[in-house]
Amino acid sequence: MIRKLQKADINRVADIWLDTNLKSHSFIPAKYWKDNFELVKGMLSQAEVYIYENNQKIQGFIGLNDEYIEGIFVSNEMQSQGIGKILINYVKDKRKKLFLNVYQKNTRAISFYQREDFKVRCSGIDDATGEKDYLMTWQQK
Repeated sequence: MIRKLQKADINRVADIWLDTNLKSHSFIPAKYWKDNFELVKGMLSQAEVYIYENNQKIQGFIGLNDEYIEGIFVSNEMQSQGIGKILINYVKDKRKKLFLNVYQKNTRAISFYQREDFKVRCSGIDDATGEKDYLMTWQQK
C-alpha cells in the first residue's frame, strides 16, 4: 500500500534514509549522513513523501519537491523486490515529467533509473559532498 507520510512515520522513514545512504554511498564519509540526520528528519514533515507499507511495516518511501525526486529509499532487507519501481510508478501517475540527481558512483541506482526510462541529461558536482553526479529526467510519453 502507498500512502502519504504521517508524523508517526518519521522515525522509521528517517532510519531507512540513513541506513540506505550509508549502504549505497560508501564513497561518502558516514559522518556526512549522520550529521544531516536530524536536519532531514525535521524536513520530512514539510515534504511531499509517499510511504510504501506492507503488513503495517514501512519498507520504503519516495520524496518529491514538485517535479524533483528528492530520493527513493527502500529498506535494505526489501531491496530488489520491486518496491522502488512501485514507488516511481506511483509518482509518474501524478506528474508529466520528473527529474533527479544521482551520484555517478551509484551505478545500481543509475541502472534502476535507466530501466524506468530516465535519461542522463548532464553531469555536475554535488556541492555538499564534492562528488560527481548526473541530472536525470523522465517525460511522460
